[in-house]
Amino acid sequence: MALRTAAFSLRRMMSTSAVRSAEMPLTFAAPNGVHYDRVNVRQIDVPSFSGAFGILPAHVPSLAVLKPGVITVYEESGDAKKFFVSSGSVTINEDGSCQILAEEAHPLADLDNAAAKQVLAEANAAVGAAKDDVERAEAQIAVEVGEALVAATA
Repeated sequence: MALRTAAFSLRRMMSTSAVRSAEMPLTFAAPNGVHYDRVNVRQIDVPSFSGAFGILPAHVPSLAVLKPGVITVYEESGDAKKFFVSSGSVTINEDGSCQILAEEAHPLADLDNAAAKQVLAEANAAVGAAKDDVERAEAQIAVEVGEALVAATA
């Protein structure tokens, strides 16, 4: 165990000791569009299954799976843009760049709380009407997304 901990610490130290850029180019895309294409940003806050975390320039290289929730992008101008994502991945590269690939991503300002509540109600009904484990699992995923959508638009 001590050897594994020492090896992890050494890898982390080595990855942060390299000369890294103070810039953080962000590429953020989903099937409905490209929200950022190698645009330098100050910070990105993301929801992941291992917990929500912030990304700053020179962040240690990482890979995380996004959970339903709100991504906040702090632009160089100081503006903060919020997007709802249903799922996806975030990759932080050795060169300081960051890619977010989302299954769905929409500006939070474009979403409506009443419509989000309707999505959640339909997903809950689908859980009750599921005929097998696959349908039930798909409906449960829709419930998780619906709950996060309602919370994001409240």
